[in-house]
Amino acid sequence: MIYITGDMHGDFEIEKINTKHFFMQKNMTKSDYLIVCGDFGAVWYGDKHIPDSYEILDEKNAGKDAYLLNQYEKRNFTTLFVDGNHENHDLLNSYPTEIWNGGKVHKIRESVIHLMRGQVYTIDGLKFFTMGGASSTDSEWREPGKSWWSAELPNDSEYEEARKNLEKNNYTVDYVVTHCIGNNVMDQMRFSRTYDKLTAFLEEIDRKLTYKKWFFGHYHNDTIYGKHEMLYDRVIKIN
Repeated sequence: MIYITGDMHGDFEIEKINTKHFFMQKNMTKSDYLIVCGDFGAVWYGDKHIPDSYEILDEKNAGKDAYLLNQYEKRNFTTLFVDGNHENHDLLNSYPTEIWNGGKVHKIRESVIHLMRGQVYTIDGLKFFTMGGASSTDSEWREPGKSWWSAELPNDSEYEEARKNLEKNNYTVDYVVTHCIGNNVMDQMRFSRTYDKLTAFLEEIDRKLTYKKWFFGHYHNDTIYGKHEMLYDRVIKIN
């Protein structure tokens, strides 16, 4: 089984996956998955659960990441997430890169896995293309290196790797998981929109790609635009 939901923001939105709301988890195992469409936020402060070579960015909150990640690790399922804009990207990218199900990942815990940008994974026989990142609309109120990171948007090599991996798969996958969405879908939205290099790229691949459904978060709403599904509060089953 594979389920998917929107932003978690550390522990701020974690209630939506408690056993009362996400009761299906009672019948899940570590071979089942919950995918988070960015702004996971549980790798944020720097913590004593990670190697000494990683800086603890916030001594006051030391232990908070570890506590939250341990809560995920105790659950019946495996948690997968793409990165959003509200992530500590420097810390996240400090984890060793591994290959998992055909694509690059950061394994945060044994069953908490960051699906990296521009990758194609085969999960339960289904192909998923992932492309995290987004622009922060609140960056002017955040502090660089502490609550905002320029790596929230992909770099040129990540765009190049995404194109290469899609070419290898003949621009055909089952599902797409991103945080933000392409300009073509944002044009349909009736609320605040931010256009940038990433949203232009997502529109570019959307026009080339064959897929069943495209899931995304970021915009704090639950709406369907044809094959594009925005997730926030809902937890839905994919297959």
